Amino acid sequence: MSTSENSIAFAILIGGKSSRFGTDKGIFEFHGKPLITYQLETLRKFENDIYIVAHSQTQLNSYKEKIEFPENVTFLLDDREFVKDPEVRTPMIGFFTIFKELSKKQIDKAFIFSCDTPLIRYDVIKFMLSEESGYDCCIPQWNNSFLEPLFAIYPIKKALITAEKCVKKENYKLLRLLDISWNINYISVEEDIQRYDEKLLTFINVNNPIDLDKLMIQYKATKGY
Repeated sequence: MSTSENSIAFAILIGGKSSRFGTDKGIFEFHGKPLITYQLETLRKFENDIYIVAHSQTQLNSYKEKIEFPENVTFLLDDREFVKDPEVRTPMIGFFTIFKELSKKQIDKAFIFSCDTPLIRYDVIKFMLSEESGYDCCIPQWNNSFLEPLFAIYPIKKALITAEKCVKKENYKLLRLLDISWNINYISVEEDIQRYDEKLLTFINVNNPIDLDKLMIQYKATKGY
């Protein structure tokens, strides 16, 4: 196991509301398999531990009923210690949960994914892992300056501090996690990542049912990659 694999854990957030999609996206079947299964098939090619963060035990049970998970998967429930509104569902709570859990372990960083980007590419993940050394955070950036906080590598101890502040202040914008004191490696999507993922399948996310049509077109074009 490499240094990167020892010091970086993978985390998939599944606790979103999926309100625009209408059903739980992670276990929605696409081309014969739940969406999250595509991610797991890619991530299990690495030796890194995998964490899955759900919003409730009920949601977690529904996943376990449909999917046979690899042995290196650990399940977590949203830590709502500082959440005042019981109805709030936001990725920021998932971030806080994973940072809090991994801060207890000998793990330096977390590579965080959202379950609605099923076609993440192995070569892109490998490239991101190769670029994180010497930086606190490694995050993709588009030419228009748009960032991809749900496909990024974060420093556990530092990110726990900022995530806790955000949850306490009910400031759930993910980019609030990035502290100005961090040494951040902004990875160009068009100039760097696209060399490993020509069609940028890694960043195709499923928000609405119509997105499945777009996903299917790209999936078939690459023969399931």
